[in-house]
Parts: sequence; structure tokens; C-alpha cells
Amino acid sequence: MHKEFLMGNEAIALGALSAGVNLVAGYPGTPSTEVLQTIAKRNPGNVYVEWSVNEKAGLEVAAGAAYAGARSLVTMKQVGLNVASDPLMSLEYIGVKGGMVVLVADDPGPISSQTEQDTRTFGMFSKVPVFDPVSVRDAYEMIQEAFDFSEKYGTPVILRATTRIDHGYEALEVKDPEEYRKHEIEGFVKDSSRWVIFPRLSVKNHALIEERNEKLKEILSGYPRNRVIEADQKDCRKGIASHGANFQYVRDVAESREARLLCIATPFPFPEGLALSFLEGLDEVLCVEELDPVIERALTYVCGKYGLHVKIRGKRTRELPLSGENTPDLVSRAIRDFLGLQPKSQEAGGASRPELLVRPPVLCAGCPHRASFYAVKTAMKGEKTIFCGDIGCYTLGNAKPLDMCDTCLCMGAGIGIAQGVYHMEGDTKCFAFVGDSTFFASALPETINAFYNQAELVLVVLDNSTTAMTGHQPHPGTGRTAMGQEVEKVSIEKLLRAIGLKVVETVDPLDFSRAVETVRRVAGSPGVKAVIFKSPCIAISRPSGSSQVDPEKCTGCKKCIRELGCPALILDGDGKKAKIDAASCTGCTLCEQLCPAGAIFGGRKNDTVQEADHE
Repeated sequence: MHKEFLMGNEAIALGALSAGVNLVAGYPGTPSTEVLQTIAKRNPGNVYVEWSVNEKAGLEVAAGAAYAGARSLVTMKQVGLNVASDPLMSLEYIGVKGGMVVLVADDPGPISSQTEQDTRTFGMFSKVPVFDPVSVRDAYEMIQEAFDFSEKYGTPVILRATTRIDHGYEALEVKDPEEYRKHEIEGFVKDSSRWVIFPRLSVKNHALIEERNEKLKEILSGYPRNRVIEADQKDCRKGIASHGANFQYVRDVAESREARLLCIATPFPFPEGLALSFLEGLDEVLCVEELDPVIERALTYVCGKYGLHVKIRGKRTRELPLSGENTPDLVSRAIRDFLGLQPKSQEAGGASRPELLVRPPVLCAGCPHRASFYAVKTAMKGEKTIFCGDIGCYTLGNAKPLDMCDTCLCMGAGIGIAQGVYHMEGDTKCFAFVGDSTFFASALPETINAFYNQAELVLVVLDNSTTAMTGHQPHPGTGRTAMGQEVEKVSIEKLLRAIGLKVVETVDPLDFSRAVETVRRVAGSPGVKAVIFKSPCIAISRPSGSSQVDPEKCTGCKKCIRELGCPALILDGDGKKAKIDAASCTGCTLCEQLCPAGAIFGGRKNDTVQEADHE
């Protein structure tokens, strides 16, 4: 054993390695990404690791490994669970032989997601047991227990962490690599009565799952991480129930134990027996949780089932908000109101803390996506258009002055939305933007659908040769795997031509005049056509040098600032002429090409831009 200061996701990864995981698959998504990255980095050499093309594929790969008796882990964020839900719902009916953990990182806030969905609720819906860690240490130990639990009961298990656990830090004792468990793999044993899901098998196994989960309610009541902490006062009539990072907030406020505390580590199946002992002798309970009132509903049900007259309070009684992340201050106020405690005094001197400045996210200086959006905007000026966006860095194209993202729903949906608009408004020029990683994850079926159903749209693939939004993970178009293997690149252009698209053109967006001309030409073609804007992310291939402004030539028209919105473009001290922040500028030359006075010079366009793929 040795001590390390670890991020929660790193702790989860080392816990999985300690448990003898044999295979890890996943799709990058904040706040889950570092789990798989850490396993790939700390791989002792006997673990297969892959970035799958999407969460559905990753879960199916992990299920196959579990069928063979291996211990497998699949990682994703909460919206990724939507993609993986099809196989997971059926997998619970089939079961597994080796231990299988589904790591789902929820994102209350949301900080970097489309939704605030609560995976605890999904666990109840899918009937899959859910483990919910309280701390980084808890997460490290709990994933090891989850593998054992999965194998013992033949079920996949969801480990649901949230951003504050995933990205929190703690110093803890972890096993040395030589202490990792060596999990032996039996291999797949053919048995169609077990592994082939037919209606008759589904009915039979559904009944068995319901029976098992009823038994698990009592078994999990004895699980040590589900616990009751008694109040200091023997005649205490109030209780607080919580989970996850929120339980830490509760303990910080109720540090003198004015109330009995209940920590729920397994929200499903709910530890009913432990809940009964917690409720005994109480008049009211405050449930502190995020996001759904899972514990609140469960305790209300227990009270009704056993005829207990305990008032259950929380989200449904509006003591806590129904949406958003619970902050320590918010939890403190709710608990102090509930317990009738005095509010905490202000900081020394009576001064209140200043509000933090809100800094909206923007595309990086030199980001090729800015050039791509501006080229399309310039080419389509005066036309009736709709620009359908997608999930990734390029969602930031919605910000002014670009204003090039009219819709954004979920990964790959922009292509479908563009089709729907076209079929209802045939005179609209429909554009669908998608990144290269998202193209492989979810855009292919949508593109085939558009081609097959005779839509008219321009597919714009923003190919920056990485999965930039989540930390530059590889994908099939990069030519390397999560394990560092060099493999043949999958060509987006060839894939689109194989589908049947006749017009597919690849262009460097930083060659502005050519990019505009290409968009105009392609947009005038019939049917589904594509423009691939190919230029590497500046975070992985940054040009040297930066552009400069000649103050003598600058006329102060501010076109570069007004139309591009690049954070490296600023005003000089007088606020009259453009100036370039040399520390931010990457020398992409886009502003140089736009300046009507020729006042900007000195940039060096990235020489590493890859040549277009050609048949």
C-alpha cells in the first residue's frame, strides 16, 4: 500500500485495477473522462482498454467480456447512459457472469451537459442496482465492492458519482500494482437458454429480478456504507437523510449532531430495514439530495407501508430546490432552518464574500471552428438558412458575433433536425454541423437517413483531428487507440462517398477565400452533400508566432473584433484601434485575411494541416 493525492476519477480507476478489471471501454464525456484515461495510463499491462465510438458500443463490448467471465468496466456521463440504455435494459434481463460495473458520472448544475438527469432514478427504472459514493475514498473502495456484488448476484451494477466526487481530491491509501487482484477468466460457455433474449426468457427473468431486488433491500440494509449516525440528544425527534457529496455537506452543518443522520449509499434497491430503524421515534425528516427526490420518495413509501407518522420533507415540500446543484451554503441554510439553528456569522470584520465574475466560454483563439463558421456565414449571407449544431466545442458557435448555432439537442441530432426543417420548409438552406468524433459516434445513421429519404442539406464536418471538448481523446479518424496502438485511419470522406454522397469536399477553413467558395459551390448542389473543414485543434498542433496590428494602417473599423469574436483581438488603450494579445494569439491568420485595410500581419498559418483525403 502507498498514499496518493487523487482526483475522484483517478481513485475510481485505481479501485477498478485493484479489483482485477480485465476490460475497460467507454466514450469520453465530462465529468467521467479521467477514469478510462487513468486506467490506460496506469495499465499494469494485462487490461484491455478502448475508447469506443459511442456508449452503446462500449457497453456491449463490456457485456461481451462479462459473458466470458471477465471483470469489465464501461464509463460514460449521464447523457451517455441514454445512448447505452438499449443494451443495458436488456442486459439486466440476461445478467452477467463476470463482474460488470457501469460508471455513470452525473452532472448536477449542469456544469457541462444538456441535462440534469439523475442516474439513481434510471437504476430504479432499469432495475439495475446503484452504488452512490460519498467521497473520493468511498469511490475507491466502493467500486471494488461493486465488482464483488455484481459477480455474486449476476447483475451489472451502476456506480453513480457526481462532478464533486469525480473531480474532488483526497489523499488515500491505495494498493500497489503487485497487490492488484488477478481475476481469472473462465471463457464464454455456449448456452442459448441463458444468453439469447427471447420473450419467454424475459418473462421468467423479470420475475427473478423482482424477487432478487426485494431480497437485496434487506441485504443492503446491512451494507456498512448505508449507515445511521445517532444524534447526541437521546430524545432527538428530527432526522436528516442524504447521500453522495451532499452527505459531506450535511455532516459539516450538523457537526454537533442535533439530528439523527441517514447516509444512503445504495439508493436502489433501497435499504428498507435500515430506513425503518432510522425513522423510529422521529417526527420529521429532511432529505438533502440532488437531483431527484429519490430518498424522499423512498422514505415516504416506507412510512406509508409501515404506518409511520413521520413528516418527510425536502424537494417536494420546497425546502430544497427541484433543480440545480446543491451548494454547501444552500444545504447549510436548509438544515439550519430545519433545526432552528442560528445562521452562521459572516466572515471576520462582517464583510461578505464578493461575487465571482462570470466568464462565458468562448472558442479558443485560433480555433479552426471559428474560421469554419465564419466561412459558412459569409457564403450564405442573404440566404434563408438554418444552422443546426451539435455537442462539442463547436456549440460555442452560438455566441455572438458568430451566432451560427440555431439548434442543439444531443449528439448527432443536428442532421435529423435539419432534415425535419427541410421537409417542412423546402426553401430553407439547411446546414448540420458535427465534429469528427461525434461523426463516428452518432452521425452516420442520421446521414444515411437523410440520403435515403431524399433530404436537401449540407453536412459540415468540423474535423480538428481529436475529441477536443473532453481532453483530446483519440477516435477512429486519428489513427491511434486508447492503448497507444497506431492503426489505419478511418476516412470520413470515403465513408460519406460509400453512403452514396456525390459531393464531398475537404478544405482548410483557415484558407478563408477558398473555404467560402467551396461552401457556395457545395450548397448549390442537390441532395445531401458535405463539406469537411479539416484543420487540427490548436491545443494539439499550435502554430508558432502571432499576428500583429500595424497601428498606422489600422483604420479603427473594428471589423476583426466585431465579426470574429476572437479573444486575442482587443482594443488599444484609447479604445479606437484593434490590438492583438500576443500571449493568446496563435497566428492562424484569419483576421489578417479579413482586414480590409491590410493592417494585420505576421501570423503563420499552421503548416501541419493535413492534406485532404482523395479517392
